[in-house]
Amino acid sequence: MKTETAPQPSAALDYDRRYREWLDGQGPRALDLDWRMRRLLWRQRVLLRRFSPDRKRVLDFGCMDGIFTLRLQQLGAEAVGYDISPAAIRQAEKFRGAAPHPVFTTVLPGPGQFDLVYCNEVLEHVRDDALTLREACRVTRPGGNVAIFCPNRLYPFETHGVFLGKRYIFGNIPLVNYLPDPLRHRFVPHVRAYTRRGLRRLLARLPARTVVHTCVWPGFDNLRARSGLASAALRRVLYPLESTPLRNFGLSHFVILERKD
Repeated sequence: MKTETAPQPSAALDYDRRYREWLDGQGPRALDLDWRMRRLLWRQRVLLRRFSPDRKRVLDFGCMDGIFTLRLQQLGAEAVGYDISPAAIRQAEKFRGAAPHPVFTTVLPGPGQFDLVYCNEVLEHVRDDALTLREACRVTRPGGNVAIFCPNRLYPFETHGVFLGKRYIFGNIPLVNYLPDPLRHRFVPHVRAYTRRGLRRLLARLPARTVVHTCVWPGFDNLRARSGLASAALRRVLYPLESTPLRNFGLSHFVILERKD
């Protein structure tokens, strides 16, 4: 695998800190490989249903500790997991064990190497989202696809929590995303959410055409862990809305790009 772009040390340290905070928030099961593999996030299962990785060279862009990358490899992909956090990549390698694949790296691969790039809830966290999209397209071969999930500004809840001064409040906070940009940024300085128009502006600058751009409702993963019946009931009610204009209020944008020649 050809590699090209290495992370800046300060950025790597910042993402190490975020990864450790995420681990602390999840508790001991975050390091239980079997438990994590059984509970792949809803958005990851959607990606696997719509875009099979079988016999494709696939990059998990922003793989964190590699759970999704490992699943891609199990499903027949030649998978590579890339993340800027050395701590997350070390844990990914521990999860993988002695097997040679998938490959995990903190150095972004060189151009045109992948049939399919998954960019799964990454854009909202990076310092430069436009650069991240360009890099995702750069490593995709002509005719290959980039699959993107990112937060929808019209979803009624901010799912990443908010700051009140220096105090962080975790949870699904209602209506914050409807505030004007400067005010929202005071409460949610740590993560972006995208309007359809704003995301289209980012996509228009890329060497790729948009094949799919829609919005999808959540999978209620946390609720599913407590009550499969309740989460299934909510999905039955909300998923049909994805075929109506009410999809515009869904949790995430779902975008498929095709890399131009």
